[in-house]
Amino acid sequence: MNSNLAPTGIDGLDDILRGGLPRGRIYLIRGEPGTGKTTLALQFLRQGAKDGERGLYFAQSESVDEIEGTAASHDWDLSGIDIFSLDSAQQLVSRENQNSVFRTATVELTETESLLYQRIKASSPDRVVIDSMSEFRLLAAEPWVYRLQLLRLKTFFASQGVTALLLDSSEGFASEPENLVHGVISLTYEISDFGHSRRKLSVRKMRQTAFMEGNHDIDIRSDGLWVFPRLIAAEMGHSATLSPVLPSGVKGLDELVGGGLDAGSTILIIGPAGVGKSTISMQFGIHAAEQGMKVQAFVFEEREDIMLQRWASLGYDLRPHLERKTISMRHLDPAELSAGEFARQVRIAVEEEGAKLLIIDSLTGYQQAMSDERTLMLQLHELQTYLGNHGVTTIIVDTQHGVFTASSAAAPNISYLADTVLLLRYYEFRGAIRKAVSALKRRAGRHETTIRDYEMGPTGLTVGRALTEFSGVLSGSPVYLSTDSPFRDGKQP
Repeated sequence: MNSNLAPTGIDGLDDILRGGLPRGRIYLIRGEPGTGKTTLALQFLRQGAKDGERGLYFAQSESVDEIEGTAASHDWDLSGIDIFSLDSAQQLVSRENQNSVFRTATVELTETESLLYQRIKASSPDRVVIDSMSEFRLLAAEPWVYRLQLLRLKTFFASQGVTALLLDSSEGFASEPENLVHGVISLTYEISDFGHSRRKLSVRKMRQTAFMEGNHDIDIRSDGLWVFPRLIAAEMGHSATLSPVLPSGVKGLDELVGGGLDAGSTILIIGPAGVGKSTISMQFGIHAAEQGMKVQAFVFEEREDIMLQRWASLGYDLRPHLERKTISMRHLDPAELSAGEFARQVRIAVEEEGAKLLIIDSLTGYQQAMSDERTLMLQLHELQTYLGNHGVTTIIVDTQHGVFTASSAAAPNISYLADTVLLLRYYEFRGAIRKAVSALKRRAGRHETTIRDYEMGPTGLTVGRALTEFSGVLSGSPVYLSTDSPFRDGKQP
């Protein structure tokens, strides 16, 4: 660890800052109330205490009880941190210090600044938090007075070798502190139409540090502030160990895709609800697990117990694989999940748990964590590149609107991102609804251009021969071109 950097105690934030904050400088932490400024500041001081450094929390708008209450809500020990609350009723308006019927803002500003300097000299802290600069700003009244006060703070902190965080929720004189501080971290808060609110963090300025730019998802939990750096595949390195082509174990399906799925590629399985997308994706997963590969499934749509029951009815017993952890399943709630948190879970599955096949079921659920279609595309591109660089084969399930044909209300078209695309369709034949599968593309090699009928039953997945007697299967209402039935007693030929 670089000794010239002060780690914040928040892993994701330290990753964004490339290790921490340069020591002996002042930093502005800006955000509206409720964005997590106080939580971030307390974690910064607690990390200092853990490293044997003294900390001072200089509060102007909260009492000691309120600060300790915040720490208690996270079950935090504040030992080694000096908490000083500036109670105006006791410190600034006491009878002994009054020099007139009313006190001027200039007098209060001078006394507040003097109290801060005295406290720092008395406790000799290595880390200081001032909460908040809004009070200094209000007392200064004029921009030039506030700028002068900031310059004095900057000079004093530098002389004491203190690393300081200045918390601020005001918008007035916005450019003043940003011009004078060494770095600026911005926290934002957005109320969602449904689900929990979305919080984001961005480093707007950090001198002498090559920080990670952009917006990063954050969350406030019982154990503190979590920061999820946005995924940048180019910075994650290459550790690909490519496995052979991954077959499904179903003869007809493997013939259709040219032998199996290419290692490190992205496969998109698209089709209407109930057509068997999850079943086909898990068919690849089970066969991969049987070959000794680690499989990770992220499921947005259904609970694990329901999925296990449904797959058992099709002849797939996943419990032995789950017990051996050759297959892992994580149910995710899109209303409570951010894109950054999902990227973190993917990295854990790949880098720590060694997953080589990843299933995302489905894209519709994943899309709910995105703010717009453009964000979805960018996130998927980075995710695909990252997984490919690590030799991970990825299957993405995408539900199309409509039963027989896709409607215009379908999710954004991401087929151009996929290396292989499997299209599933319902079609009608003699009063019965059947299912068809076709491979639209495979970048790495040849594949069949035919359309095959398939069935799902108690013995699993069965893929039949090409439907050469039909025309218009993908339209949902095919024309049968032969006089003989292509099916015997409703079974595969």
